[in-house]
Amino acid sequence: MSEVVEISGEHIRVKSPVSGGFCNMSGVSAPDDFETPFRYSLSFLSTPYTLSDANQLTAFGCDDLATVAVQGGAATAEYTGGCLAYCPEAGLSRNGSCPGNGCCHTPIPKGRKLFPCGYAFVGEKMNGSGLTYNKSDYLNSTASMYDGKVESPLLLEWRIGSENCSIAAKDSSKYACQENSVCKDSDTGAGGYNCDCIQGFEGNPYLSPGCLDINECENNICHQNAICTNTPGSFYCTCKHGYYGDGVGSRNGTGCSRVPQLQSPGIRASIGVSSGMGFLLLISTGFLSRKALHKRKQKNLRLKFFKRNGGLLLQQQQEMSSSTQGMPVKTRLFSANELNKATDRFSQTRILGHGGQGTVYKGMLSDGQIVAIKKSKLVDEDQREQFINEVVILSQINHRNVVKLLGCCLETEVPLLVYEFVPNGTLFDHIRDENTEFPILWNMRLKIAADIAGALAYLHSATSLPIFHRDIKSTNILLDEKSEYFQSSQFTEKSDVYSFGVVLTELLTGQRPLSGNGTTDERSLATRFLEAMEENSVGKILDNQVLKQCNDLDEVVAVARLAERCLSLNGKKRPTMREVAMELEILRFSQSYSSAAEDHGRGASSRKATHSLI
Repeated sequence: MSEVVEISGEHIRVKSPVSGGFCNMSGVSAPDDFETPFRYSLSFLSTPYTLSDANQLTAFGCDDLATVAVQGGAATAEYTGGCLAYCPEAGLSRNGSCPGNGCCHTPIPKGRKLFPCGYAFVGEKMNGSGLTYNKSDYLNSTASMYDGKVESPLLLEWRIGSENCSIAAKDSSKYACQENSVCKDSDTGAGGYNCDCIQGFEGNPYLSPGCLDINECENNICHQNAICTNTPGSFYCTCKHGYYGDGVGSRNGTGCSRVPQLQSPGIRASIGVSSGMGFLLLISTGFLSRKALHKRKQKNLRLKFFKRNGGLLLQQQQEMSSSTQGMPVKTRLFSANELNKATDRFSQTRILGHGGQGTVYKGMLSDGQIVAIKKSKLVDEDQREQFINEVVILSQINHRNVVKLLGCCLETEVPLLVYEFVPNGTLFDHIRDENTEFPILWNMRLKIAADIAGALAYLHSATSLPIFHRDIKSTNILLDEKSEYFQSSQFTEKSDVYSFGVVLTELLTGQRPLSGNGTTDERSLATRFLEAMEENSVGKILDNQVLKQCNDLDEVVAVARLAERCLSLNGKKRPTMREVAMELEILRFSQSYSSAAEDHGRGASSRKATHSLI
């Protein structure tokens, strides 16, 4: 067992005994040692220690050869170095550490665990020479230096485990480095790692709570007129009130100098006023700069939305239309600020209704024109071109039964469409308002149906690009789940036909498309209407106003059967909107030429023929 003298973060210092071969006074080896030189080994196998290169092999005597073997036994040893202690005259030259006369030393390889030594001892370098000795110890006794009583300091290197830092850190339960420490891979070649406190911290990096902050202000380089402030791992200096500088008192700093005192009150007042004006100017400049930066940011954001919503594509479409048609086709582009003012920043009080495609607001433009502004949903990237094409076409449409599209705004997050304002409410409200002074008569209902069908047929077939309404209903309510869109997720011409069929059932029954009670099928007006048609009992759900006002039930039956065809779940069996419009116009035409005398007999037979249906 060796006595431990000192332990540090990477090293441990122990006492190592001095050993060597025995020689007589004349310098001749003892007979037993003549053929086989004396040897002893330093072994640190199965320990976390290795020899440090701060040690050296020292030999003293006359004509003594000391060699370093780092592997194997006597026959297989690999000799990596050695030295020869030579005396020009018999005996050691003098007492000392190793002046080079009668002694020698050679370096020790770093990272060795097994070290056989011959003829000398291994010890830490001390002032570049090694162990000091007395000449008499060597001359007067063959055993005094080698009986284990004389010891040399030996420096060993140690490390944690055999894994490097990157691997060891993955297992937090075994990782030795605590808070505020850094891991360093061992450079001995045997693997493992050591922990050191980071700069500005001290303590034991292996024990909790780890390294603690050093209060650098206890021994700082701040100027005498500065205040030292300690921070984790560091510190900083600030000059006291009335002084200026960086506060550092060393050669690398400017220290702290006293601010010159101004004796004249007038000068001090002038400087105060100037400073105040400068401060106000600085605040004003900062405010204006921030405002300009905000405006630039908003402008860039509007340009981003304009491009994302298809603004560049709209401009391209307008240029193409102008070149092909020989006349400019211009869709008015409204600014976001203009529509914000028109709707009081889209106030909730301006909402006219909600639809499947967005929310509609009432607004007033700067010229006093009342408009309806539709805040659409986000434009799908895949449908952007279709959206722009429809905007271009709708802005050119001038049909008496199609609300005029005045323009759009594409520089907001969602597109805004601006329509002319229609002040007379919705069909939904008029059908169900029993207290209205002017109820909707049957002939008016038939006219409304024919006008709507004509407008849809125009959108489907009379424009260069077929336009599907996608949201046909008597008010802005969501499409019920029986619509074709919810079965195929695709809008087609026949989707509009189905939706128009729902509107026809509303005109016939005066009921809502969806009621609030029952199952989905029970709540759906379209489902209940089709069931009544199959059971020849549609008269049970017809509006009483229709039955009272209609002079010819054949017209009601014809419209009911047309609605039944429009509501077919098989889209291929539905008529086109053009066919629907033609049938309704024929009914209106025949209605205008009917007379009470001519219809008297036919009306009686009609009532008889349709009795089972109604």
